[in-house]
Amino acid sequence: MSQPLNRPVSSTHPLGQERLPEAAVLSRRDFLAAGVGATLTASVATGGGLLLSLSVPVDAAAATRTAASGAGSAQLNAYVRIASDGAVTIMSKNPEIGQGVKTSLPMLIAEELDVDWQRVRVEQADFDPDSYGMQFAGGSFAVPFNWEPLRRAGAAGRQMLVAAAAQQWGVAPADCVTAAGIVQHPASGRRLDYGALAGRAARLPVPDLKAVRLKDPKDFRIIGTAQAGVDSPRIVRGEPLFGIDVSVPGMLHAVFEKCPVFGGKAVSANLDVIRKLPGVRHAFIVKGGDALNGLLSGVAIVADKWWQANSALDRLEVVWEPGATAKQSVTAFDEAAAGLAKRAPAQNVRKDGDVTRALAGAAQVVEASYSYPFLAHAALEPQNCTALVRDGKVEIWAPTQHPKPGRELVARTLGVAESDITIHLTRSGGGFGRRLSNDPMVEAAWIAREVGAPIKLLWNRRQDLQHDFYRPAGYHHFQGGLDAEGRVIALRDHFVTFGKEGKFAAGAAMSGDEFPAHLLPNLEIGASLLELGVPTGYLRAPQSNALAFAFQSFIDELAHASGKDPLQIRLDMIGEPRVIQFPPGFFGPQPPYDTGRLRAVLLKVAEMSNWSARQRSAGRGMGMAFYYSHYGYFAEVVDASVAGDGSIQVHKVWVASDVGSHIINPSSAENQVQGAVLDGLGQALGQSIAIKDGRVTQTNLHEYPLLRMNQAPAVEVQFITSANPPTGLGEPALPPVIPALCNAIFAATGRRVRRLPIDPAQLRTA
Repeated sequence: MSQPLNRPVSSTHPLGQERLPEAAVLSRRDFLAAGVGATLTASVATGGGLLLSLSVPVDAAAATRTAASGAGSAQLNAYVRIASDGAVTIMSKNPEIGQGVKTSLPMLIAEELDVDWQRVRVEQADFDPDSYGMQFAGGSFAVPFNWEPLRRAGAAGRQMLVAAAAQQWGVAPADCVTAAGIVQHPASGRRLDYGALAGRAARLPVPDLKAVRLKDPKDFRIIGTAQAGVDSPRIVRGEPLFGIDVSVPGMLHAVFEKCPVFGGKAVSANLDVIRKLPGVRHAFIVKGGDALNGLLSGVAIVADKWWQANSALDRLEVVWEPGATAKQSVTAFDEAAAGLAKRAPAQNVRKDGDVTRALAGAAQVVEASYSYPFLAHAALEPQNCTALVRDGKVEIWAPTQHPKPGRELVARTLGVAESDITIHLTRSGGGFGRRLSNDPMVEAAWIAREVGAPIKLLWNRRQDLQHDFYRPAGYHHFQGGLDAEGRVIALRDHFVTFGKEGKFAAGAAMSGDEFPAHLLPNLEIGASLLELGVPTGYLRAPQSNALAFAFQSFIDELAHASGKDPLQIRLDMIGEPRVIQFPPGFFGPQPPYDTGRLRAVLLKVAEMSNWSARQRSAGRGMGMAFYYSHYGYFAEVVDASVAGDGSIQVHKVWVASDVGSHIINPSSAENQVQGAVLDGLGQALGQSIAIKDGRVTQTNLHEYPLLRMNQAPAVEVQFITSANPPTGLGEPALPPVIPALCNAIFAATGRRVRRLPIDPAQLRTA
């Protein structure tokens, strides 16, 4: 079949969204205002700013869900359905990739709806932007984007139920109160369960969302309580939840082999041999396009069972046209980066004061170079997607973090209308940013159309490691100046990373507001770019996961040179508490940067770890680091020891966090922080993607080791509550742990870790 050219999705933002025309882009403030507005205009809906759909009678999608749920239930809005027995079903709008939003976001609705959480059932919503607005998992945005709008959705439902009761009793709504799914009229003692009121309530006018009354936080009964994940029992029982579990009638199984060199094309293959193998139904070459995040060239094999299709890969012989990327390798990148570091940066990222003059007058100048590797996401659930193409309609079951660009990609590539594509969101067995890219979705849809049957595409582990969108490698060349009192007066960084024509590759950029911007009088950050044919993307705590290692490690070097305590030099750099306004980001206005909150988490983690009384002994030490990312303030201390053979044991990690006024689900929040810390330790202790001749050399997890249970230390977490809107937790706990570990290694051995992953051979003393 003919293939429309698939154009690449822009990589200007971690969510992989294409920039809309300026007139169609809403600021974050306008987006939220539209989400809670009582009147939804056509222009708002078209611009993508509609967050809530509270139309009554219910919209078509809601009506379908109500019909499917059976008689005796009523849909109050796109999120809430109440059965006649009082049981409440709440739709969870965002994809669940393990960060707990399938529990925490419905908790916001349930709190304001004023129901008993034990009577709530949570269902995963399909991709339905008309009802739910933006649906994605990324950037730790779930909480800041939904904190108020989802509460207002719940409060609107509560107000409708109260109005229904008041109407039935002939009393004023103001004379009624609610508690745990019951409306009461205290004066008469009358009470009605929500189930008895839902049908009447669903026929009432929709309240003005701006005017609905939200609870006083002191009255919260659900928000702030530790709740088990709504899917946890099913996960323990091994019930099907994930994309890899999907099964539809008549389904076949597919594998898709792409060129080991990124962007290479299939010229020919021994398809006649493959078609004769047991269970194989189809084998064909997909011509594909040139966009690395679209449908690429490769060979599709479709069989009755996945193992048959995957086993056929052992017999597959393909003639590839590898292309220009075959000349690229990590060794060549290292050499080129070293050469660029000797020249002036190609572009300025930030320039404050006069660094050259300040360094010339400094009492001490410290220089050091740091680097970090390409990283894979290595989610435990390999990439997969199930698709059915029939009569011009496309139905997809996908563990995607961001279905919107996936639907757009499938529509462009298959030449169908977006309105003819249905996406069912499944739970993801890890995402970490990898599932922001929807290449498995378009591959599955294309193969399904070619074979005329529903297919489940499942990548094997080798394919998952060798065709990722990698966290880019990077190189930093620092100079830091100290005055006679040991204060940091100047810092310069020549950052060598990847990109083309002056534009950073996805995940490779560095903001001019990144630490230590705004904190030093003389700061100069320049960048030079290496051209890259390897696909890159966003890994948990994009940019910050790498930059924190380099900057926080170098700050420790400055502390050692100055003779100051690593805590004190950081407090000195932060200075007195003040609020710094950041320029608008991708979604519009950003929260201000509050150095007082940064000081508070540093002081808290010092207290938690008994930093001032830490023991100094040969082979064991404690290290500290902090970072601000994704609106979260985190400081961490690592206690680690290094044996004579260079092996590392992390004994404990302390984490202090400020993510605002409320922790929605403390159980999930603690898990997220602990998981991020362990994720960062795993990266530091052994993860690196090697590229040779334009291809990744790793084939499985034995060559890309994840952190093992016996390596996982205790992680103690404390949250500081501050008078700020709550923000997310999926990412900001990761960046500080890597430099904190490396600084602990220096405290234990006197040897600096300036290149990741940590090489035990460089630490060996015996």
